[in-house]
Amino acid sequence: MDSGSFIGRNYRIWQRIQTAVELIYPPRCLGCGELTEADFGLCGACWRDTPFIGGVVCESCGVPLPGEVDGHRIECDDCMKTARPWQDGRAALMYDGKARALILALKHGDRPELAKPAARWMAQAGRDLFRENMLIAPVPLHWSRLIKRRYNQSALLAQHLGRDTGIEVCPDLLHRRARTPVLDGKTAAQRAETLAGAISAHPRQGSRIKGRDILLVDDVMTSGATLTACARACHAAGANHIFVLVLARVAKDA
Repeated sequence: MDSGSFIGRNYRIWQRIQTAVELIYPPRCLGCGELTEADFGLCGACWRDTPFIGGVVCESCGVPLPGEVDGHRIECDDCMKTARPWQDGRAALMYDGKARALILALKHGDRPELAKPAARWMAQAGRDLFRENMLIAPVPLHWSRLIKRRYNQSALLAQHLGRDTGIEVCPDLLHRRARTPVLDGKTAAQRAETLAGAISAHPRQGSRIKGRDILLVDDVMTSGATLTACARACHAAGANHIFVLVLARVAKDA
């Protein structure tokens, strides 16, 4: 049997295996569980109810803004009021409706498979951020929470994003030295105070930061306090430019 016939035979066998798997486990919508045409997708109704971000956005945090691009840097009120310690930021979704349900399922509902399609949405939203020799770093989770949750959702997003973009990923580039309390319900100032000194470059990975552009990845950005702490840790370790890419952005009116 020549190599062409062998490859063709193996491909036909693989197609039959895929067909059998699809018959047993047909693809279902990530949002509602209804049958869909492809794995890791959304049905038409869930797609319409998922608040993807498009059009004009704040160049620092990715929140959607009214108006048109005019050639000048565009920022939201929050980012104009408080300068961010990173260069640019983007978000794929608004943290609302179906998006909020999907993120909570990824974060607390033991649904790590959601990270794969979510990273694809992030890759599309963050396409203007990617740079040569960039290093992707997820927001770190304290070890005690990691044991309880079993995985860091930000690290999963970073790993899939790296595969989709070809950018190098360092899952433990940053280290959360202290277990901070839950930030829900705290003001921006309280969040910043809580995180002061809690995050640093990992002792074994700090040399990889110096002189490089860093892309920080997280699931949700609210005030930006956690990402600020991460960006400052990267700057302290000698990073070049910092960029931020999150799955979802919380807006004031949300």
